[in-house]
Amino acid sequence: MCTSIQPIEWTADLKNQNFDGIVLVTRSHDALPCDLECLKAPLQDYSSVDSGLGEEVVVLKVPGLPGNRLVFASTGPLSRDYDDVRRFSDAAVSGIKRALKAGMQRPLLVCPPHKDYKNSTLVAALGALHALYMPLEVREWKVKPSDYKVCVLGLWAAQEAEGRRLVELAEALESGRLACRDIGGSDPERMAAPRVADYVQELFKNSPVTVEVVSNVKVLEKEYPCLAAVNRCADCVPRHQARVIKLQYCGEGPVQKTLMLVGKGITYDTGGADIKAGGFMAGMHRDKCGAAAVTGFFQILAKLQPKHLKVIGAMAMVRNSVGADCYVADELVVSRAGRRVRVGNTDAEGRMVMVDLLCEMKEKAVRETSPELFTIATLTGHAIRAMGPDYSIIMDNGPAHRNNNAAQWQKAGEALGDVFEVSSIRREDYDFHKGKSEYEDILQCNNLPSSATPRGHQTPAAFLIMAAGLDKHGVDSNTPLPYSHVDIAGSSGPFPGVPTGAPILAMATNYILSDSL
Repeated sequence: MCTSIQPIEWTADLKNQNFDGIVLVTRSHDALPCDLECLKAPLQDYSSVDSGLGEEVVVLKVPGLPGNRLVFASTGPLSRDYDDVRRFSDAAVSGIKRALKAGMQRPLLVCPPHKDYKNSTLVAALGALHALYMPLEVREWKVKPSDYKVCVLGLWAAQEAEGRRLVELAEALESGRLACRDIGGSDPERMAAPRVADYVQELFKNSPVTVEVVSNVKVLEKEYPCLAAVNRCADCVPRHQARVIKLQYCGEGPVQKTLMLVGKGITYDTGGADIKAGGFMAGMHRDKCGAAAVTGFFQILAKLQPKHLKVIGAMAMVRNSVGADCYVADELVVSRAGRRVRVGNTDAEGRMVMVDLLCEMKEKAVRETSPELFTIATLTGHAIRAMGPDYSIIMDNGPAHRNNNAAQWQKAGEALGDVFEVSSIRREDYDFHKGKSEYEDILQCNNLPSSATPRGHQTPAAFLIMAAGLDKHGVDSNTPLPYSHVDIAGSSGPFPGVPTGAPILAMATNYILSDSL
């Protein structure tokens, strides 16, 4: 299994013949720094015959440059109210795709620093690497002659220290995104729960990350009853049986902060008894991107090894199958926290598989140093309806809100273009999930799609808090616990297409790289 990223190397020499073409990503050739003066004249000549230069990617023949080729991918305007650093990654994606079309196998990406976007060069590099990702199945089936789309990706930097740091960060961050894409994007058989466990164990072999896999169905039923209810149907098929994958990293030195992450890992979502009819099932292998993001973040931890940080993760890998033994609406399930949950819709399985793991994290958190709890999930269609595609949504409980956690994630996301919107958990969200009769304490869900439900992406956070017993650890508690729910239904990536790796760049920025970006 190849889990190594696209090879990268840096150079300060624009004429380096180890490369076979240059991909220039910048606003305009007019503002190129003196280090890149040799690129200005051919672009000026081109603009004299085509006033549309900058509106689309172009390829120029430039004798003397590597491969005698220059690809110019303009970012477009960068100073308007709504422009952000994603202009650089978008341009790099377009530029690299054009370079591949031109036959380049050793492209040199050149993105000069920008005064208003100090991470623009790294963001462009990450954009290029996104375009160069080769899906796991393509690598394993040897569809292509190599595991990489190009032999090497060059990154230009004016100074050695800058170049080395650029490669170090790009390699670490992309290694996390590669693991996230491999798990999140691969088909429901290749990444069925047992095979996800195999992948994760192999990935973290001989690394600072420890891995524990829980597979015994009796243990799952005892420790995670809500998860076990969803797993009940799939458990009849050995290759689809659930796994809880527990990860831990503890950096060198005294722990100053503890992150506790629960990721939704629905390997395939049929909807269960409330089946996804009318063609809405296609693409549901992507419902594991929350758990995939947990793996990806741990891979970045393994590469950068930050000090004073402890991270505990849990991946809830379950298939929501339909059949004679599937769980159904109206069932009563007692959560790990002792709350009687009435199932309202079996297609709301994501909250079910996470809630007992969140409860377990809550139990551990009271003994940890400065804990912060999170659930990360492709949870609701309402998230896409409310904020559109491409945006993650984060919402805090009371203690997390007092710590400005959501605002910090949003700010961190702006640095590398892993962008967030902030929502709030309100009293109506708690009221929505209160039991409607004396039979149950909590209603899991209504029987409408989230996209047709008012506050459809906020109410699940209230359910998770209530059913996990976190409502006993709010601002009015002697042991308040900060908890934030992250919905990545919109940001996880298009289908068909390649997963984005959201939100691990924002997480890495916030907790590992905050002093260096």
